Amino acid sequence: MSKALVAYFSASGTTARVAKSLAAATDADLFQIEPAAPYTRADLNWNDKSSRSSKEMGDEGARPAIASSVTNMAEYDVVYVGFPVWWYVEPRIIDTFLESYDFADKTIVPFATSGGSGIGRASVHMQGIVPSAKVQAGGLLNGRPSAAKLASWAKEALR
Repeated sequence: MSKALVAYFSASGTTARVAKSLAAATDADLFQIEPAAPYTRADLNWNDKSSRSSKEMGDEGARPAIASSVTNMAEYDVVYVGFPVWWYVEPRIIDTFLESYDFADKTIVPFATSGGSGIGRASVHMQGIVPSAKVQAGGLLNGRPSAAKLASWAKEALR
C-alpha cells in the first residue's frame, strides 16, 4: 500500500482549501509549501510586469526559497502537488520544491486551482524538472469538490 502526501502552495487560500480536502479524502499527509519571504498583494499583481510574481515567472531559473521542508519524503510513494496556475504552469516555488527532494520512482500528481486558465503545460514542465519521477497529467480542482469527487479524481489521476 502506498503512502501519499499532499504538498501545496497557496497564494490566496483557494489552493489550501482544496489541498486540505484532498488530503482528507485520500488519507494523505499534508505539507504547505510556504515561501521564506511571504508574497504581498503587490507581489501577486500579475498585471504589473515589475511585480515579484511577474519577475519570477519571466525567469525560468528563479527559485524562491521555501520556509520549511518535508523531513520524511522518502516515506511517500505518491505526492500530490497543488498550486494556483501562474502563466499556464506551476509557480516557480513549486520548481524549488521539486528540486529539493529525490523523487526517483515516485508518482507526482499535479493539481491546480485557477480563475480562468487550465493547468497548461505544468505536468510536462514538472516532468522535465524531476525526470526520475512519474508525473501524471493531473488537473484542475476548482470550486468545492466533495470528498467523494476528490477521492475518485485522485484514484483516476494515478492511472
